[in-house]
Amino acid sequence: MCGIAGIHAYLGVAPPVDAGELARINERMAPRGPDGDGFWFDADRRIGFAHRRLAIIDLSANGAQPMHSGCGRFTITFNGEIYNYRELRAELEASGRRFRTQSDTEVLLELYADAGADMVGRLRGMFAFAIWDAEKRSLFLARDPLGIKPLYWADDGWTLRFASQAKALLAGGAIDREPDPAGIVGFHLFGSVPEPFTVWRGIRALPAGTTLTVDAAGPGTPQSYYDVAGALADRAADAEGRGGEDAARRRLADALRDSVRHHLVADVPVAVFLSAGLDSGALLGTMAELGAGPVTAVTLSFAEFKDLPVDEAPLAAEVARQYGARHVVRTVDRAEFERDLPAILDAMDLPTIDGINTWFVAKAAHEAGIKVALSGLGADECFGGYPSFTDVPRSVHWLRPLSWIPGLGEAARWTLSAARGAGVAMHPKTPGVLEYGGSWAGAYLLRRSIYMPWELETLLDPEMLREGLRRLAPLSHIASELRAGRALGDFDRVAALESTLYMRNQLLRDADWAGMAHSLEIRVPYVDPFFLAALPPGEVLARIDAKASVGGVPSPALPPAVRNRRKTGFVTPVGRWLDSVAGGPLPATTDFSAASRRWAHRVWQHGWMGPVTA
Repeated sequence: MCGIAGIHAYLGVAPPVDAGELARINERMAPRGPDGDGFWFDADRRIGFAHRRLAIIDLSANGAQPMHSGCGRFTITFNGEIYNYRELRAELEASGRRFRTQSDTEVLLELYADAGADMVGRLRGMFAFAIWDAEKRSLFLARDPLGIKPLYWADDGWTLRFASQAKALLAGGAIDREPDPAGIVGFHLFGSVPEPFTVWRGIRALPAGTTLTVDAAGPGTPQSYYDVAGALADRAADAEGRGGEDAARRRLADALRDSVRHHLVADVPVAVFLSAGLDSGALLGTMAELGAGPVTAVTLSFAEFKDLPVDEAPLAAEVARQYGARHVVRTVDRAEFERDLPAILDAMDLPTIDGINTWFVAKAAHEAGIKVALSGLGADECFGGYPSFTDVPRSVHWLRPLSWIPGLGEAARWTLSAARGAGVAMHPKTPGVLEYGGSWAGAYLLRRSIYMPWELETLLDPEMLREGLRRLAPLSHIASELRAGRALGDFDRVAALESTLYMRNQLLRDADWAGMAHSLEIRVPYVDPFFLAALPPGEVLARIDAKASVGGVPSPALPPAVRNRRKTGFVTPVGRWLDSVAGGPLPATTDFSAASRRWAHRVWQHGWMGPVTA
């Protein structure tokens, strides 16, 4: 895991690459790579690469970047890990290619020389990288299929810049800070900024599963090579996956063991984040079963929960003992949260209402000397662990007939909004149920949004709101993630939406900035297209209750106290702390919807349109 950056003055009349600008961009990403940094410029200064290194595979100086191919034609700067690099290397060696290092980075170089842009379909891992072809004078950018690793780019018509962090591009000093209404509206709707937007008009996210080629004419159109809905449709068409329930559970178990095995590929120890839940416990148990021990397991605890049933540390300790793990329990209190808050907001690369829990567990891992940790992130998207898997289909099936009545939904919204304004108690989103709840996109927006579109009139400048809604087109944006070319079942529809919207734009992005702020690589075995494809179809996962079944994957299975525990989600006092920091009272219990709104307001006030320090 690393930080990458580059500047390419592709137009002949553009000024040469400014080494000072590239250095400022790289310096802003220093925590991403404490093990070294590097720069490279071509002879005529039309392109330059930078790199911050967190050494995980091939710890020697041979693995340093930017790296050149043996023939000298190709140069790469790479962030991430390729878990199947040994298999790919063996294939390339069999075809006559020779290697000078033990790194996965060199495998990328040789694979690109062999297959060009088609290489991305053969990679199993998390990645964002740039490759310069000196012969063709072209730049190739690529991002992993599910969006684990970020990649941002900016093009002014003369020069293209890219980096692992949007704030790093701003720190270079050459990019205009004009706000992007689409990204700003997106944050206020979803609590995170939906790609490809950021909150700055001049900076874009390269979408997950996409490549971009830049030549003398400038950047081409981003090319998609993977989409979740299509992958789920392919899986649903697999007749072999529709066997009996026992066969489905075996298939799930085989897929998880295979994914964990690949995610253990490293030249440093691999730890795990451990809660009292099934997903992380299954990871630890599978790691132990595969002989990865002794594993360090890191658990987050909260001073406010000590000796209460919601404290996950005692049950996590039982799991750690069963699998022989070294257990690190890190206790966080409100005072530490308030002390860390300025650093949290500074590290936050784009505004988000989440990521605080990841900040503290990553901080704990760093304090314990850990460089790599597995996380259970993504399991709920695979196994139907969210209420949305029930709520969204139910809403669509119940309300779709009413949505065909012209004007009914809008009239209901106006009437209920007036009633709420007159003091009738109801959830702020309730007025929009008839208007939005009858379509998949609308029902998902109701379930996941922080605010609904009509509520933003009191929060944002009218012109910014109009422009943002026009360019973002929230319902079309959501619906676009379901265009698989073939029909999807209810389970797979929700899985596609949660994976491409909530998980990608919030959970994965937050895991990146919060982990990298502590020089920690967070690996996510449940977020893997090979794992996704190996699972039974969605309707079968629903039938076997995959969320519960995962607890039986390790041998021995997770303790009964974990497997029989009522699902509560990850309960934390952070909501109460957010209430306080956001200016509200500190109640005995927290309304998380209201707290999320207050926290979103607090995050947005942090100064996203102001200066960014290097």
